Amino acid sequence: MSAATAVVTAAEKVDGFTRKSVRKAARQKRSQGSSQFRSRGSPIEIQLLPPLKDAPNADQHDLFCQKLQQCCVIFDFMDSVSDLKSKEVKRATLNELVDFLTSSRGVLLEPVYPEIVKMITCNIFRTLPPSDNPDFDPEEDEPSLEAAWPHMQLVYEFFLRFLECPDFQPSIAKRFIDQKFVLQLLDLFDSEDPRERDFLKTVLHRIYGKFLGLRAFIRKQINNIFLRIINGFALPLKAEHKQFLMKVLIPLHTAKGLALFHAQLAYCVVQFLEKDATLTEPVIRGLLKFWPKTVSQKEVMFLGEVEEILDVIEPSQFKNVQEPLFKQIAKCVSNPHFQVAERALYFWNNEYILSLIEDNSERILPIMFGSLYRISKEHWNTTIVALVYNVLKTLMEMNGALFDELTTSYKAERQREKKKEQEREELWKNLEELRLQRSQTLGEIQNDTHNSQNTQDNKSSAK
Repeated sequence: MSAATAVVTAAEKVDGFTRKSVRKAARQKRSQGSSQFRSRGSPIEIQLLPPLKDAPNADQHDLFCQKLQQCCVIFDFMDSVSDLKSKEVKRATLNELVDFLTSSRGVLLEPVYPEIVKMITCNIFRTLPPSDNPDFDPEEDEPSLEAAWPHMQLVYEFFLRFLECPDFQPSIAKRFIDQKFVLQLLDLFDSEDPRERDFLKTVLHRIYGKFLGLRAFIRKQINNIFLRIINGFALPLKAEHKQFLMKVLIPLHTAKGLALFHAQLAYCVVQFLEKDATLTEPVIRGLLKFWPKTVSQKEVMFLGEVEEILDVIEPSQFKNVQEPLFKQIAKCVSNPHFQVAERALYFWNNEYILSLIEDNSERILPIMFGSLYRISKEHWNTTIVALVYNVLKTLMEMNGALFDELTTSYKAERQREKKKEQEREELWKNLEELRLQRSQTLGEIQNDTHNSQNTQDNKSSAK
């Protein structure tokens, strides 16, 4: 063990702040480490080629390709004193390529495309080193900077000029910039160097705009990146992360095109709840607030997401949301659309949810019983009726005494409702008879009046 290590160990035993500062200092010492280097036994030299601007037009194409091939050589920037001359030659060549591509026209001939993509691939695609700090926070911790950035920055600049060049032809480039290329590009977003991530955002945006055939693939892969980001949130969750959940993710459930991304959205919500169980109640109440009223397909998706949430819910949190949640489930069970009713009834096939219902049967059974009993007698779909009978049987086995009490109460309530219905029908019948009687009486009065008037008219005429 070195003396430096011994000193650090002693400091760690005494002071936690010292321990943290020592770790941070150690990270800063390693922050210039590069994941990209060339193992070799002897130095390598590259020669400075003639400038492109001075070459005859007939030779510019070949010279341009030679310079691209020259820039495929990778140097070890961990060693700050090796290959200094060759490193400077490559840097100057990259600068020249950027300027030449920006200022010249007719450069991007078809044979150049594979050479350009090869040069870019050699320089930027690499295996990133493992993070020195698993709990890396970009707002508080120093990032690990890419040591090869003097060259890599120019390669990214050249890549952008290539994509933005007026002579750029996506129909040719798509043979080399394909799905595999995009996947490798997206992997680089794990880089801790903020300068590289900024370039990557711009490059990906240009590729998305130029290559129509890659758009759907890029959107799908970006979804996966977002899922990884949420999965990597450190605990305890920050206030802005919770705000993102409640102000962005939950309202997204109202989007017209929810079906296109609901699976990913539900996964994100469940990831939050697995990290912080106290978010369960506001999430459930948020979903109930935005519950669809007229779109059965969305209602089925909501029910699927609720089941995923109930799979990870804590029993203590379940008690807080059971009443409003099962009132909504009771409405879904009563839904005339059989897919909605069927999806709600499938909750009773989930063993964990069933255990939660059993533990809280005294609160849940009174909420669900009326809807289930009525549907068992009235629903038009035989499959739903069969499922309801199974659910009623399960509830009876859970708490037989309460089930019998609810059955008796429900039947008595139904009798009272029938009696009220009969009384209401009798009342309307009596009112209708009264109306008819009044009509007849009025008709008789009108006839008598009419006859009297005719008699008087006849007498007047006789005189």
